[in-house]
Amino acid sequence: MRGRRGLVGGIAALVVGIIGLLTVVPAIGASLGPNGWGPGPWGMMGMPAMAGMMGGPVAADAQPIDIERASTVAQNYIASLGNPNLALAEVMEFGGNYYVQALERDTGVRAFELLIDKYTAAVFPEMGPNMLWNTRYGMMGGMMGWRRSAQGQSAEMSIGPERAQELARQYLKTQGLPLDVAQPDRFYGYYTMHTLRQDGIEGMLSVNGYSGQVWYHVWHGPFVQERELMR
Repeated sequence: MRGRRGLVGGIAALVVGIIGLLTVVPAIGASLGPNGWGPGPWGMMGMPAMAGMMGGPVAADAQPIDIERASTVAQNYIASLGNPNLALAEVMEFGGNYYVQALERDTGVRAFELLIDKYTAAVFPEMGPNMLWNTRYGMMGGMMGWRRSAQGQSAEMSIGPERAQELARQYLKTQGLPLDVAQPDRFYGYYTMHTLRQDGIEGMLSVNGYSGQVWYHVWHGPFVQERELMR
């Protein structure tokens, strides 16, 4: 009986933890500005988000992998999922990591986002919208079950791409950030778009396709270069 009560209590604690993650993490992500610093809608100041998330200490003489190697790592990872409908769409190099988009060959819709450690070449599902808003390939679509994506999920959302851009611009203006946004990439449940300065890419953010919530990607660092493989 005690064992059964303990099991029930453990399950309840897990559920509470997941609910807390779904509630608190989006609020943190939405409240921070570029490169992980506030202020934001909740007044959070000077908090570098998820610092050191990708790898921990790096040897002084360590050399980062180049974008060619990162592209190969990404292609191999996507191929290892055993889903021939998935392809590598884009690789971007930032100061903190490589960012990757995968897409569906048949629909052209973006499937999911990855991060690659620049020193170990380890591959991670990107945190934030990719996990919590992705209705087909994220936690909401089968707990990251990318080998067998949740079938039947539509890429159509109540908020269209033009409205998503408007919401992104409103957010940037509210934060006092002199940035614009590029054309959005459509994912299942949200849009991701580059943020732009006059001289090029600054970073990126995502807009929820149903609620309109904006989430700035604060974990990348300065933009370096990009390689676009498929549109």
